[in-house]
Amino acid sequence: QVQLVESGGGLVQPGGSLRLSCAASGITFSRYAMNWHRQAPGKKRELVAAITRAGDSSIYADSVKGRFTVSRDNADNTLYLQMNNLKPDDTAVYFCHAVDGQDNYWGQGTQVTVSS
Repeated sequence: QVQLVESGGGLVQPGGSLRLSCAASGITFSRYAMNWHRQAPGKKRELVAAITRAGDSSIYADSVKGRFTVSRDNADNTLYLQMNNLKPDDTAVYFCHAVDGQDNYWGQGTQVTVSS
């Protein structure tokens, strides 16, 4: 079956860094555009970053531009999100999302908490 498993979350101080990973199985990973979303308590889930199937183009939410970098390794079926200069407002559960037309899958999420 399809599995998207996020890892790398945790507690970090403001200004710190984390690298999230999303390991995919059960899909042909290179066929799927991949997204990172996040959801903070009491807020709607929002798109953080998206990357094309080949990994040659990406987009970011304005709130994370210049601080976050999305990448993927199609040979290893893994999506990454490098997060630098983290802020308390980045505190949320981060989800990876695989999309191929009407076909899409979500991971269960990993908690990121930015606090001193």
